[in-house]
Amino acid sequence: MKRAITVTVNGVTHHHEVEPRLLLVHYLREVLGLTGTHIGCDTTSCGACTILFNGLTAKSCNLLAVQANGATILTVEGLAQDGRLHPIQEAFWEEHGLQCGFCTPGMMLSALQILARNPDPSEAEIRHGLDGNLCRCTGYQHIVNSVQNAARRLKAEAVPAIPVTATAQSAGGKGGR
Repeated sequence: MKRAITVTVNGVTHHHEVEPRLLLVHYLREVLGLTGTHIGCDTTSCGACTILFNGLTAKSCNLLAVQANGATILTVEGLAQDGRLHPIQEAFWEEHGLQCGFCTPGMMLSALQILARNPDPSEAEIRHGLDGNLCRCTGYQHIVNSVQNAARRLKAEAVPAIPVTATAQSAGGKGGR
């Protein structure tokens, strides 16, 4: 029996009826069409499915969509605002903080939480904060450089690490009621 949920994702409120066993990552990708959240391992080991769930990082392959009822979620698609990349996106681009890009959305969301908690983290604090996010292409130095660059950008622009999303508004999406 399906259950009704209401979830605000990237500032837009969605109402759907979902199967109780539907994973949140599948809800985001298949129902809402937000494919930036990736499925890498299905065991919470790789971090490709990392999102911000009520302001904290969470691995969406480890949550059910029904657990998100009433939650506010930020995915990588919610970072850019008004056609402008978020400073962390700009920093990853400038510092070559990605190779294939598969892990990048999860890395960026984890970096947001690191910078929200500490706007001037050390390299060791960044590496510790990214623990749980795996990059299979290369080492982590460019990713760490990206987070340091993002910290400088956020400080210079005097903006919060976690973007303030638009006021919630209703939207349907596939399977909406």
